[in-house]
Amino acid sequence: MNVKLLFSIALIGLSLQIAACGRSEVSFSADVQPILEVACLECHNNTGEGVAASGFSVIDYAAVMKGTKLGPAVIPGSSISSTLYRVIAGKTDPEIRMPPHHDESLAEGRGVSLGAEQIEIIGVWIDQGAKNN
Repeated sequence: MNVKLLFSIALIGLSLQIAACGRSEVSFSADVQPILEVACLECHNNTGEGVAASGFSVIDYAAVMKGTKLGPAVIPGSSISSTLYRVIAGKTDPEIRMPPHHDESLAEGRGVSLGAEQIEIIGVWIDQGAKNN
């Protein structure tokens, strides 16, 4: 089996555990960063296509909070105002949805769209203040 697929399945399981445990605070290092590493890091590392195009890197918390060439990607406390959330949740033009997983995408990569649980984890983390925890 593909390593990314196995990791995605594990993340879904983790997401369900978070919901089942009633855990109220989402952690960047334990919950968000693993999602970003699997779904985004291939292009949004220091030398990838995503960084070249947008300036956005997901290598660590500081890079995520630095944002893009055009400004912040995360607005702590407001997922709906955060570019990161909007592009992964499909709330933008298909051309800029991330990860690119359809023919209309401007990006060359073809990833797998995030699951609803993964999108929710990132949204909740942002709504909770996008803490470096």
